[in-house]
Amino acid sequence: MKHITSLITLLALMMATGTLAQNDVKQDATKNQVQLKLADGTSKYYNTADIHEMTFDNGKVMAGQDRYDNTVAAISFAKAITDRVNIQEAKGWLEAAYVKFGVCGNIRNYNVYVKGGQYADYTKIDRELVRNYGTYGRADVVGLQAAANYQLKVVPVNGDGTELTAFASETGLLEVKGYSRQGFAFKDGYEPGAYKADGTLKAGAKVLYVTKNNAKTISTDVAGAAQNPCVGLQAIIAAYEKGEDKTPIAFRFIGLIKKADLDAIGSSEEGIQVKGRKADSELNLTFEGIGDDATIHGFGFLVRNSKSVEFRNLGIMRCMDDGLSLDTDNANIWIHHMDFFYGPNGGGDHAKGDGSCDVKSDSKLVTVSYNRFWDTGKTNMFGMKSESGPNFISYDHNWFDHSDSRHPRVRTMSVHVWNNYFDNVAKYGVGATSGSSVFVENNYFLKTKKPILSSMQGTDALGSGTFSGEDGGMIKAYGNHFDKTISNFRYYTQNNPAATGYDAYETAARSEQVPATELTRQGATAYNNFDTDAARMYNYDAVAADDVPALVTGYYGAGRMNHGDFSYTFPDNVGSDDTDAAYDSTLGSLLDSYQTSLLGIFGEEDSSEEEQGGGDTPTPEGTITCSFDKTGVPSNTFFTVVGNGSNSKGKATVDGVEYTTCLKMETATSIKFVLTDKRQMTLYFADTETASIKINGTKITGSASTYSQVLEPGSYKLTKDKSVNLFYIKLEPVAE
Repeated sequence: MKHITSLITLLALMMATGTLAQNDVKQDATKNQVQLKLADGTSKYYNTADIHEMTFDNGKVMAGQDRYDNTVAAISFAKAITDRVNIQEAKGWLEAAYVKFGVCGNIRNYNVYVKGGQYADYTKIDRELVRNYGTYGRADVVGLQAAANYQLKVVPVNGDGTELTAFASETGLLEVKGYSRQGFAFKDGYEPGAYKADGTLKAGAKVLYVTKNNAKTISTDVAGAAQNPCVGLQAIIAAYEKGEDKTPIAFRFIGLIKKADLDAIGSSEEGIQVKGRKADSELNLTFEGIGDDATIHGFGFLVRNSKSVEFRNLGIMRCMDDGLSLDTDNANIWIHHMDFFYGPNGGGDHAKGDGSCDVKSDSKLVTVSYNRFWDTGKTNMFGMKSESGPNFISYDHNWFDHSDSRHPRVRTMSVHVWNNYFDNVAKYGVGATSGSSVFVENNYFLKTKKPILSSMQGTDALGSGTFSGEDGGMIKAYGNHFDKTISNFRYYTQNNPAATGYDAYETAARSEQVPATELTRQGATAYNNFDTDAARMYNYDAVAADDVPALVTGYYGAGRMNHGDFSYTFPDNVGSDDTDAAYDSTLGSLLDSYQTSLLGIFGEEDSSEEEQGGGDTPTPEGTITCSFDKTGVPSNTFFTVVGNGSNSKGKATVDGVEYTTCLKMETATSIKFVLTDKRQMTLYFADTETASIKINGTKITGSASTYSQVLEPGSYKLTKDKSVNLFYIKLEPVAE
C-alpha cells in the first residue's frame, strides 16, 4: 500500500507540471531529432527513430508516451549532421579576418580556430567572437599581424560539448593587411591604444567584450580603484582617472549597444567619458567594433586629459551631442575606420545633430583617418580659441559622403588634410580661421561648390563672411583634383585671386614653402610651413588625387569592415548640382529604426533569448516561484542558476512556509532570467539577514530580510553584493 500511495503521489506531481513521463534525451547533432521548446524557455529533445508518432490535441502534445499540457511553445525538427560545415565566405581584412558559415542541423555551438602569423598551430579564438545570425554563423579574429596569411577552422560542437571534428571545415589562406599608421598620432614611433604597430596586442593587455547584455555587469580590477572589481563599462573607464593603472585594455563591442544598456554615462552631453587624471595622461585604451555590425546608438564619447586612445571599426548613430569629442588636453589619439551618422534632430542648423568628430582645447598629435561621414552637418571642428598651439592634426583618407560642412573647420591648429574624398559636399570643404595653418594635399573634390575657404578673403569674402567672420587662416594647397562641372564653382589661388584675395596658396611642389610675406587679409597671420619641417612632420605616402575615390571607397577604404551592415543610397540627380544640405528624413527614419540581425553568441547560455530580450518565448502566466535545494539547484527551470547551496545558513519564512535550504551569494554566483511582461520581484533572504544583491550590476539594499522591485520586460542577472543567502524568489504579474 505504501508503494502504491507513493506512485499515485508521483503521478499527480507529474501531471501538475504538465508531463506524464520523461523519456526525452540529450541534444545530439548526429541523430535526427525533434525539439519541443517549452514556455519556461527550456527544451526537450527526442530522437525521431524512437518516436513512432506525435499527436496534437487541443493544446496537448504527446511525444511517444510523454505528455505536455499547454506547455509547448514551439516544435522544430533537425536533421542529423551529415556534411562538413559549409564555409560561405572568408576574407582577410586589416589586422583581422572573418569566416561566415552555414548553420548545421541542430548544432548549437561552434569552436573556431586560427593559424598563421603569430599562431604556429591552430589556436582556439575567444568564444565571444563566434556569433549566431540565425541563418548563418560568423567568427571574426582581430589583433592579427599585418602582412601575414591566416587560415580559420570551424568545428561544430555536439550537445554534450564534444567537438565533431569529422565535420569541421577550413578556409583557404586569407591575406591580412595592416592599418595605415601614418600621421601625427604615431610621431616618433608612438603606438596609441592597446595594440602594437605590428597589429598584435601590447604585452599584458586585457580584452573585455561588451554587449548589450553585459555593458552594466562587465568587470575587471583597476589599480587605485575605490572598490574592485570595477563593474560596468563606464565604471571601468572612470577608474583609470586615478592614474595608477596603465594596463592596456581593448574594449571589443559586439552588436548593437544603446544608451539604456550602459551602467552610467560620465558626460551628460556626450555619453561615455574617457578621462585621465591630468593633461595627456597615458591610458592605452582601444574601443573597437567586432565584425561589420558593431554599432552604438544614442550616445557618443567625450575624451579629456587622455593620451594613447584609439577608436576603430564602430558605427555611431544618433549620438547625444557629438559622436566623438576630443575635448581638452589630449595627445596621441587615433580615430579610424568609423561610420559617423546623424546625431539628434535639434532642428535648424542642428537638424543633423552637432559635431561628428571634434578636436578641441589643446588636443594635439591626433590622426583622424579612413572614416566615413554619412550626410553629416557640422562634420569636424578642429580648435577653439584657447589653444596655445600649434596643435598638430593629420586628416586623411576620409570619405565625406554627401556631408555638408567642416571638413574640417580649423582654428589655431596646424592640420594636414590629404587624400580625402569630398563626395557631393553641400556647403564647403576645408575652412581655415584664427591664424591656423592648413596643408591641403592630393584630395579629390567632387561636386563641391566651395572646396577651400579662408575666413574673410577669397571666396568667403565674396559671400560677406558667410563661412566665418573670424580672422583668417592660411592654406597651402598642392595636387588636388577639382570637379568643376558644378555650377558657380569658386576657387581662387594667389595666381588668380579675386579682388578680395585668395582661398589657398597653390604650390608647384609639395616641398615648396609659402613665403612669410603672404599674410591673411584679416588678422595678418602667416603660414607656419609645418609640413616642410622635418622635426615636426611625419613620413607618409600620398597617392595622386585621381586615385583617391577608388582607394577610399574600396574594400580597405573608409568606414567599417565591408562598409558596415547599414546600407543607403543617396538620391543624387545625375548631371545636376547636389548642394542640398537638408535633413534626409528617409535616412533619419532608417537610423531611428535600425536593428541588428545578431541573435547571440554561440555557446552562451540562452544567448538567442538574451540578445532579443526574450525572443518569442512568453513568460509563464501566473506567479513564478523558485526555491533551492542544499546544492543550489533551483526548483524552477525558468531560472538559470550558477552557484552553491547550503542547508546550514538559517531559514526564511515565505507566506507561512519555512525554507531551510538556500543559494549562497558568492563571487561566482549568478541567477539569470528573461521577462516578457512586467513583474514584481520579491527576494527572500535569511530571517536574520538584511537583503543585499546586485540586479544587472546595480547594488540594492533592503531594510529587512526581503526586497521587492517592479521589473520591466527584459533580461536580468542577479549577482553578489555581500555574502548573504537567498532562499526564495517570487515573480508576480503587475496589473497595467
